[in-house]
Amino acid sequence: MHAWYHIFPKKTGISLFAWIAFCLLPFYFIFKSSTLAEIMIGIVMILLFFTTYRLAFIKKGWTVYVSVGIEMAISIGMTLYFGYVYFSLFLAFFIGNIQNRAGFIALYIVHLVTTVLAVGAGFFIQEQLFISQIPFIILCIIGVILLPFEMYNRVKREKLELQLEDANERIAKLMIMEERQRIARDLHDTLGQKLSLIGLKSDLAGKLVDRDIARTKLELNDINQTARTALKEVREIVSTMKSARLVDELIRVQQVFEAAQVKYSLDGNPNQIEIPVFVENMLGMCLKEAVTNVVKHSKATFCKIILQQSASEVTIIVADNGIGIRDKLGSFAGHGLDGMRERLEFVNGTLQIESIEGMTLTIKVPTVIKQS
Repeated sequence: MHAWYHIFPKKTGISLFAWIAFCLLPFYFIFKSSTLAEIMIGIVMILLFFTTYRLAFIKKGWTVYVSVGIEMAISIGMTLYFGYVYFSLFLAFFIGNIQNRAGFIALYIVHLVTTVLAVGAGFFIQEQLFISQIPFIILCIIGVILLPFEMYNRVKREKLELQLEDANERIAKLMIMEERQRIARDLHDTLGQKLSLIGLKSDLAGKLVDRDIARTKLELNDINQTARTALKEVREIVSTMKSARLVDELIRVQQVFEAAQVKYSLDGNPNQIEIPVFVENMLGMCLKEAVTNVVKHSKATFCKIILQQSASEVTIIVADNGIGIRDKLGSFAGHGLDGMRERLEFVNGTLQIESIEGMTLTIKVPTVIKQS
């Protein structure tokens, strides 16, 4: 449900000014009445409708259905006595926000049937008034038919997107924990053994320094070599931590697509890609950004990744069947694309973008990096 203050629906494709007009129009219809009593009844019905409508967003359980029933009764009354049918659009929007499938279907059917019957009865009660607004009544009925399903699917999609974000956060935390454990194992296996050896040889050298100078020098030389070996291995561990292997990144890509329920295919073998570690790191970061765009912005259901290497360059193609990029100026700024271009500039790479029947990113990096 939306916040309690959301009287005006958001992201329905209808302008906010149209919803404001729907709020003001009922007063115009009731002021056309001939008697003061009818005007007072109409004002009370309008205020009661909006009060109930507003409270319905913060209610839970069976009270929601009671509120909707009251609103339907008011909408029918306004239709029959004052010729105002547009409260049905507010109800259609609210019903679309109900995610209980059985409750949604029941309210949808009841609302559609009562709206059609009320409009039909209105043509007999106030024929002239209803004939004068036939186009708007037809649009209103179409809204009652389509708007609940559109809102229901939109709310469901937003809920899935939130679940995807939570899943990505959990995956990121698990990856961090796994990386910490790996680093701990590497440090223990490399530094632990060698530092213990250095300690033992230092104790031995201390005992031999007064008795056997030649043996002491050999032990000191071993300590020096062991320390250098340990330092080299620490540097290798740090270098591995800083680099993002393409193979590892593709494993994460598969996990992200599975969590987002996006079908995925890979064409090419990442183990056959031979490029410098720095270039591979850049390609891994660009691939990660491209996949993030597919999941967050494209609304795609399928994505294909192609890896190619020729004698002169490495090419990565990320193609999806989503909505592409819709920009007023026709440019492709934003969505992390500028950052990808900046990264690729460091390795003399290029980024090509096509947004026809989906989105296709083509990343090309030369196998030999020349200084620019």
